[in-house]
Amino acid sequence: MALHRLSSVTMGVPNPEETAGYYTDFGLRPETDGWFATRDGGRQLRVVAAPTRRLVEVRIGADDPDDLAAAAARLNRLGVSAQLDGTTLTAYEPATGVRAVLQSEARVTQPSTPATPYNGPGRIERRNVRAPGIVRDEPIQPRKLGHAVLGTTNFTATTAFFRDGLGFKVSDLMGDVGAFLRCSPDHHNILVLSAPVSFLHHTSWQVDDVDDVGRGAMAMLEDHPERHVWGLGRHHAGSNFFWYLKDPAGNFSEYYSDMDCVVDDQLWTPEVHEGAKGLFSWGPPPPPSFIRPEDLAALMTGSHSS
Repeated sequence: MALHRLSSVTMGVPNPEETAGYYTDFGLRPETDGWFATRDGGRQLRVVAAPTRRLVEVRIGADDPDDLAAAAARLNRLGVSAQLDGTTLTAYEPATGVRAVLQSEARVTQPSTPATPYNGPGRIERRNVRAPGIVRDEPIQPRKLGHAVLGTTNFTATTAFFRDGLGFKVSDLMGDVGAFLRCSPDHHNILVLSAPVSFLHHTSWQVDDVDDVGRGAMAMLEDHPERHVWGLGRHHAGSNFFWYLKDPAGNFSEYYSDMDCVVDDQLWTPEVHEGAKGLFSWGPPPPPSFIRPEDLAALMTGSHSS
């Protein structure tokens, strides 16, 4: 695949300072000019001022300038103009106004972490010691940005922009209302959702394992129970463990681990999931506010504020 990662996202919010405090608590490292960094991926989130919460920009890593030229040609066939400038290509998704930037950059190699030893029937992998997950006490620091979920009023056009224009691959579908798209081996880096208004549903951040999913969420909720949205559970599409929280602007953020990875496109067959099957395999059912965030009506009228 010529594309190799979701490099960063920029979210617009009415109160950047308040939202910045949340993502610092979440474990991202604050840097300059509204940027936050992960342990392995570098600067991957930027928080900027906007009248209502929204996804402003996504940046996607590509291998070389030839990949950018090929994307520009594909976008042109879709009727979408793109600006090609050396090592970057910039285009705006027509339905949502999200700015997409393809940038020629080196691939990031994550350092491997030791496999967590699990005991099971007839299998003792951890002998005479307590499970690592229960003795950890260091704060959670997400390893990388995994994906962003974008609501759009034109599901067909937005899906075509990422798939047929930028070059994302389809991993799975949720009927005709959701498309799990990847620009890396991860099961999805962008999820396009049909919605009554364009908005950022959530961003998702990788941690080491399910213990860190739980530890991270519990730390976030200790003094702020109102942050809880949905979890702990395991998705069907993508297979990952999850726990969702809500930032002060209304965007959801997800800790995840153990995502499906597609390293050979020929060996992966996309499925079409209907109803709740694509949402979760086990765990509590999603609250109505996860399916339809409570501020959607306000976003539709432009009256949302933090």
